[in-house]
Amino acid sequence: MLAHERIAAAIRKGAIGGEPALVAFLTAGYPQRAKFREHLAAVAEAADVVEIGVPFTDPMADGMTIQRSSQEALRQGVTLQWILDELTAMTRVRAPLLLMSYLNPLLSYGYARLAAASAAAGVCGYIVPDLPLDESAALRAALDPLGIALVQMVTPVTPAERLARLCAASQGFVYAVTMTGTTGHSAATPSGVLDYLARVHAAATVPVCAGFGIRSREQVERLRGAVDGVVVGSALVEVLERGDSPQAWLGSLRHVRTDALGVNRPLG
Repeated sequence: MLAHERIAAAIRKGAIGGEPALVAFLTAGYPQRAKFREHLAAVAEAADVVEIGVPFTDPMADGMTIQRSSQEALRQGVTLQWILDELTAMTRVRAPLLLMSYLNPLLSYGYARLAAASAAAGVCGYIVPDLPLDESAALRAALDPLGIALVQMVTPVTPAERLARLCAASQGFVYAVTMTGTTGHSAATPSGVLDYLARVHAAATVPVCAGFGIRSREQVERLRGAVDGVVVGSALVEVLERGDSPQAWLGSLRHVRTDALGVNRPLG
């Protein structure tokens, strides 16, 4: 199975029964660089797909929580090379891994070198918020031969024709941003958002995952049946910041409880 197919398969499996799959985001090396492997393993145990944020000095699509985590990770010396080295050296986790990176670190690394290192590290895909589809051919040409996904993002204000192009080009899943603005704000899910998600689903040939502002079980429940998965980011970063259990918190989004042994059990 190609890397991008692993992402789609994991989301579809997680969404069996109508419950949205969980795509969980953490900033690499935050809050402590030394605990990256531990945190990644814990998150991967409870999520269907894991999105690892590459720290960047100007994360324009991200709110204060991820900006803060990015700055602190950079202060601790976290780089794209360090992340790839850590992933290569550690025991592989069950969940497919994506890197969320702004374009500059990838350009600096070099696309051909990036693709080879990513494959060796077990990276299944990339999300690059500041790389327009129209300018993505070079990166796609490097990733495609190795089956590594380039996930496309759509928004409620994406015109219909462009939405169709983005959905057709996306690999792994389509990232459906639920609101305009940056990440981190708690977002309601009005009927207009559900209509927009229905349009994305109609255009997509891969799973659709909703993200930006997903913080509660109530929000996940509202999106049940509208998407294949949800992306949870800032709220999970705050869980790790507090030193709380990511497995327990992610389990709470699925209507499960965590027993004394740390095992997730269905409620009811």
